[in-house]
Amino acid sequence: MVRVIGVRFRTAGKIYFFDPLEFEIKKGDHVIVETARGIEFGTVMAGAMEVSEEKVVQPLKPVIRIANQRDVEQEEANRGKEKEAFRICLEKIRDHGLEMKLIDAEYTFDNNKVLFYFTADGRIDFRELVKDLASVFKTRIELRQIGVRDETKIVGGIGICGRPLCCHSYLADFVPVSIKMAKEQNLSLNPAKISGVCGRLMCCLKNEEETYEELNRRLPGIGDPVTTEEGQKGTVQSVNVLRQLVKVVIDAGDEKEIKEYPVEKLHFRRRHSKKEKMELSKEELQELERLEEEEWQRQEQELMSRAEEAQRQNARNRQGSRRPPAQQGGEGQRPLVQRTEVDRRPGQRAEGRQQGQRGGQQRQGGRRFETEQRQQAQRPGTKQPTEERSGNRRRHDTPRHQNRNRQSSQNQGNRENNQNGKNRNDNRNRREGRAPEGQRGAGDGQA
Repeated sequence: MVRVIGVRFRTAGKIYFFDPLEFEIKKGDHVIVETARGIEFGTVMAGAMEVSEEKVVQPLKPVIRIANQRDVEQEEANRGKEKEAFRICLEKIRDHGLEMKLIDAEYTFDNNKVLFYFTADGRIDFRELVKDLASVFKTRIELRQIGVRDETKIVGGIGICGRPLCCHSYLADFVPVSIKMAKEQNLSLNPAKISGVCGRLMCCLKNEEETYEELNRRLPGIGDPVTTEEGQKGTVQSVNVLRQLVKVVIDAGDEKEIKEYPVEKLHFRRRHSKKEKMELSKEELQELERLEEEEWQRQEQELMSRAEEAQRQNARNRQGSRRPPAQQGGEGQRPLVQRTEVDRRPGQRAEGRQQGQRGGQQRQGGRRFETEQRQQAQRPGTKQPTEERSGNRRRHDTPRHQNRNRQSSQNQGNRENNQNGKNRNDNRNRREGRAPEGQRGAGDGQA
């Protein structure tokens, strides 16, 4: 717990906490404190009290001193200087032709800064205006743009109820207000009747919101079925929220009657308020946490199973792309992929195997020839074929030409092996009574 006092600097402004130190400060006293804007003169709205550390904004600044008579006179002098500063700033705005509405001017207690509050539709370039004001007041100048609700809070006025505006009288902060609050209180949705001086929804709609929520919770909705104490069933026509009365349309034979009942004499399904929905026991909270944990684990398992299924599907797709799928049969089904099988005789299959063997022999012959050439080049005393160029350098001495010669020798060996294999096949075909490979027709080799 921290010992603090509450200080306010404006009428209906926010209350800030300060450390009272050893001063005996009571509610209503004036104190001098240090803020982010400098030295300020404030009024104590709450005496020394103990609050939790969570409510205190660190660092907690101390009170400099309790205001004396001289401090009070200086504060009154500053209020008079603010009116003169407001008039001068208004003239400068007209001179610069800026589309901005000046709302208020404020001096800090030590006259270290002058603040001007204004409203505008968009962004305003007031750099030249700040220079002119600084040359006049010889101090720091700050122009702050505010909204229409803040403008009304500073200026004040009389509301449609005939009383001073709530925001200017006692509201320290603006609370969110929605059109749902007007519906909950059965107010007219005419903007002229539910809007305040600032043009926004009236802040007082929030004042009775909780009361109307509690009263409406006890009442049935319009059109809901209800049952009276006599056992008669009917439909709700209208409700009176403040008096807790309900008008019910009851069928009496061929006619319909409208009767008014207190809500205690009707049976219906009651609505639950927001507070009742949020008030849960410890066991219920633990059960909700357990259900959430189970739901999270179930979703995680589903994601993992989907990922595994996708991996298996990708693997099946890759295997299917490598080998042709089998032809699907069955009545009423059309095969997705049709294959054309060509009947071959045993001689053709043997010929295919021989061609595969010849290809392997050709590759082995090319490698053998290359190995022999390399071994011959490494033998001592072996003379390599040379070709003289203009100069003393030999053409085959460079690695680039040696690689080219080796490749050409390998290609020549492959061609010789191919020709030898082809000649052997032609001789074999003649012995078996078939035409050579180059002289076969389109119909040869088929049954």
